[in-house]
Amino acid sequence: MVRRRPVGCQPLWASLWTSDDRGGMDSNEHEAAEGALPSIDPPPSPPVPKAPPAPPAPGIAGLSAPYRVVAAFALAVVAVAACAHLALVFLHVAPSNTVSKRHADVIDGWIYPEFEQNWKLFAPNPLQQNIAVEVRAQVRGTDGKLVTEPWRDLSAEDGAAIRHSLLPSHTEQNELRRAWDFFTGSHDEENRPNGERGELSEQYLRRIALNRLTPSYGDGERIVRIQLRSATRAVPAPAWSEEKTDTQTYFRELPWWNV
Repeated sequence: MVRRRPVGCQPLWASLWTSDDRGGMDSNEHEAAEGALPSIDPPPSPPVPKAPPAPPAPGIAGLSAPYRVVAAFALAVVAVAACAHLALVFLHVAPSNTVSKRHADVIDGWIYPEFEQNWKLFAPNPLQQNIAVEVRAQVRGTDGKLVTEPWRDLSAEDGAAIRHSLLPSHTEQNELRRAWDFFTGSHDEENRPNGERGELSEQYLRRIALNRLTPSYGDGERIVRIQLRSATRAVPAPAWSEEKTDTQTYFRELPWWNV
């Protein structure tokens, strides 16, 4: 005969096991709760430094828009002027051609006298003459008499100013010499001008001579006329050379010019 256990009744060992297990679990949970460390917030991250402003772009790109336009326009003008100058100088020194003949007036007007090219330094037979430019004047004095002054060597005066000078001026070195070359290159052997350039060279040479003479005369004296001439003398051959050189001085006198 089987005896049945009343409903709702449990064996003693079951209750003990249940209570111990629960007690053990409760104690474990309680110990874990007591032993847990308090939560710590992470330290705030340092602020990110701001990047320095970018430096301005070099050159024209660093300018504002209006200034970039002005700078670009100025550079374009300089580039065009430089190209035009090089083209005119090239046509001046190049052999005679159709373009240089057709635009000869424009080329000469740009080149002379500031940009004239002289290749004598590289010539196989350089100039072997000393050419001096001299001038004399007819002066009306305070008494009304007309007096013809002796010849005055302007080239010698320029040479004396250049000699022993560390920084000789361009005027002392080249003004008179280039003016005389300009005159002889635009006149024939009879001192007749070849076109407008010949007349221009006369005015240029006359003005230089008057500027040199005027400070030599005082108040009441007036220059009425002037006359110029060149004294050409060949450079003598060195002592070790057998070359025979004519060292006689040859003069080329110009007519009197009224002032």
